Amino acid sequence: MNSKVSAFHRIAVLMGGRSAEREVSFSSGRGVLKALAEEGFDPVGIDPGDDPVAQLREARPDAVFNALHGRFGEDGTVQGILEWMRLPYTHSGVLASALAMHKERTKDIYRAAGLPVVKSIVCDRLQAAAGHLMEPPYVVKPVNEGSSVGIFIVRRGDNRPPAALGAQEWNLSSQMMVEEFVPGRELTVSVMGANSSGEARALGVTEIVTDLEFYDYEAKYAPGGSRHIIPAQVPEKISRDCMEMAVIAHNALGCRGVSRTDFRYDDTGGAARLILLETNTQPGMTPTSLVPEQAAHVGMSYARLCRWMVEDASCDR
Repeated sequence: MNSKVSAFHRIAVLMGGRSAEREVSFSSGRGVLKALAEEGFDPVGIDPGDDPVAQLREARPDAVFNALHGRFGEDGTVQGILEWMRLPYTHSGVLASALAMHKERTKDIYRAAGLPVVKSIVCDRLQAAAGHLMEPPYVVKPVNEGSSVGIFIVRRGDNRPPAALGAQEWNLSSQMMVEEFVPGRELTVSVMGANSSGEARALGVTEIVTDLEFYDYEAKYAPGGSRHIIPAQVPEKISRDCMEMAVIAHNALGCRGVSRTDFRYDDTGGAARLILLETNTQPGMTPTSLVPEQAAHVGMSYARLCRWMVEDASCDR
């Protein structure tokens, strides 16, 4: 074990949290706890409550593995706490996390970097529920949630948006993004790195295939909800472009550690096109997650991936 790993022996794994992705985060966290124990670390799981500072002080970790997903976990909130406490942590820092969590801010960064996106509108959910804000087909989704939570596809011929958008029991963000629907195939690329000691690198391109309406929460996390084809069976140039664009997105947003960028590859007719959808700064680490699968594809085991992420932990990210 090298000196840096010795310095990071006791690792707090943040898992659960307050977001709509709480159960997914627990699944990620359980996998990370097991892997870090196998790698010789002393991991302890923490489900952040009303006083996460006190919980972290009680645990007295050398570093923090952030396995939280969604709001309060990957939006810069917990990252700010960890910076204040000067606890080294995994994944991206405050600014990159906040930018990537807000889908419209992410698009602003993509546009500035010359990356292809589709037109979109940000509005209140009641506006999105009242009538079409663009010609169908289009997608409506919360502007700052992850894991495809709260996403609707409005098809050509639909008379109005889904009634659920105006429901009183709605418990997600009230800010919604309405954006052009892109037909075609779902591709994703994981990126590792971008720190003071090395450049970011893409791990590979995966195509995600599902028999459900689209790659939603159930498709992502339910057993058999989706099939992952790695390497994606796409033209070599498309694969190269995906990997290059994912690294550009990772760097433009200022990401650290591991990120994953999602694409639509429209090969349904005419000139094929790649469109960036979003970049995830806290990708899932569950048994069905894409990052561990892509790492395995390049010869890195789940446990070794977790070790790398701990070794990469720092403040001032």
